[in-house]
Amino acid sequence: MPTTNATDGTPLHYRVLGDGPRDVVLVHGWMVSGAVWDSMLEKLDMTGLRLLVLDHRGTGQSGRPTSGYSLEQYAKDVLAVADHAKAQRFTLVGHSMGGQIAKWVASEAPARVTGLVLLNTVPASGLPLPPDAAGLFRTSAGDREKQKTILGLACKQLSPESLEALLKDSGDVSKDAIEQCFDSWTAGGFAHRLAAITAPTLVVATDDPFLPPVFLKQAVVGLIQNARLTHLPGPGHYPQVERPAETAALLSAFLAGNAAQA
Repeated sequence: MPTTNATDGTPLHYRVLGDGPRDVVLVHGWMVSGAVWDSMLEKLDMTGLRLLVLDHRGTGQSGRPTSGYSLEQYAKDVLAVADHAKAQRFTLVGHSMGGQIAKWVASEAPARVTGLVLLNTVPASGLPLPPDAAGLFRTSAGDREKQKTILGLACKQLSPESLEALLKDSGDVSKDAIEQCFDSWTAGGFAHRLAAITAPTLVVATDDPFLPPVFLKQAVVGLIQNARLTHLPGPGHYPQVERPAETAALLSAFLAGNAAQA
């Protein structure tokens, strides 16, 4: 499994799947690692693709520094992985906080990003939570019951096996990542950068109670040129886990259409 170093020296682990000519970088969200994509990847048509599946700092097999959990640093981490893998141009697929990171990357390096797929993305302006929810989320590191409560609030179609896999993954995320990432994605603060994004963008909304379609249309789609919204009814916050086949089909259709327009 390849590893490279971030700009601050943190080891960044990633997987390479496939050997096609088109690079796709998968950017996961808060409280999980790159393993969150695995169910969807089992259903994805890999023809012509090379996927880079990274573990953010503080998660999976990447390093666990005590700092560096800002959206800006995460974007630098993604670009460091892309550089190491010699992915000059690529499509970004971001989920939740990973959608924020993908948007930052696309605004920082627009010439390198050929497409954006944003699954239940947190807006660039952030997503402040009510005090009780914020307290639950921010103090959930290593606490299985709190993380189970969070997943119960966020998800609608998790199988018992998928819930257990998410809990195992979440339980391994570092305390620094849980706390500092939470502060970063709730604050956002970079909506002014979105005008620089030029890539065709698909925003996928589900029946996520925190990020309903009407909200994402206003807070995300309306701020990115060449963006459109699609609604996948049924799943909650983790469509790639709750409905992996349907999510894979949406991604494949976007990639096929984007290739046809290139």
